[in-house]
Amino acid sequence: MQKNDIQAKDILLALVLLTRLPMPHLPQQAFQRQAKAVWSFPLAGLAVALPAALLAALALAAGLPAMVAAGLALAVQVMLTGAMHEDGLADTADGLWGGFTRQRRLEIMKDSRIGAYGVIALILGLGLRWSALAAVFAAAGVWPLLAIAMMSRAVMPQLMAFLPNARSVGLSQTVGRPRALPCLLAAVLAIALSLPLIGGAAFGVALAMGAAAAGLGALAKAKIGGQTGDVLGASQQAAEIAGLLVLLAFCG
Repeated sequence: MQKNDIQAKDILLALVLLTRLPMPHLPQQAFQRQAKAVWSFPLAGLAVALPAALLAALALAAGLPAMVAAGLALAVQVMLTGAMHEDGLADTADGLWGGFTRQRRLEIMKDSRIGAYGVIALILGLGLRWSALAAVFAAAGVWPLLAIAMMSRAVMPQLMAFLPNARSVGLSQTVGRPRALPCLLAAVLAIALSLPLIGGAAFGVALAMGAAAAGLGALAKAKIGGQTGDVLGASQQAAEIAGLLVLLAFCG
């Protein structure tokens, strides 16, 4: 492993890419490391989930129902990410099911307007996350949220590495295709940090998340020829839902 494969500034770069948290200005040359920085994507998930979990813990301590605490946690995460993953889910649903040719699907995904498929995907996605998160809070407390957030961000580098870019322009193309090592580090880091939070269930959750992301990736490859930034965002959402449902099974 080369000395420059991992750098502390990669964490700042991941936070700039995946969150709307206030960050110090990074020099332009720092963005040349975007593909190498994917190992730190789970840490961006942690930065988003920690304030959400703290607010949820305060809500539960104040006697509010788990459903309310889960709603607050979701709201914080949406605000801190700028709803980028939810936007990706909506655009992906509209594109993959709203067009009949590869080019038309990509055009739909680039359109800022939302269609019926996108609305339905958002309703189902947020509804499943909200209800599952509330059930997890009631059964195991708020801290499993951190594990879910980290591991669901770790699936994105895998799709970036194994699927070609469907477009010659766009965020995913700009970031580039990472090599195997940073992708592996992202997965190992996410699981290692999740073990103290959810124990051995982390392995089952990781498998479910990987399967959800792989399924979405296969669909995107068939319909548009690869992945885009929207597909990556949708993969995080699909992984989060799958992970929450499997974690609930372990809690039961």
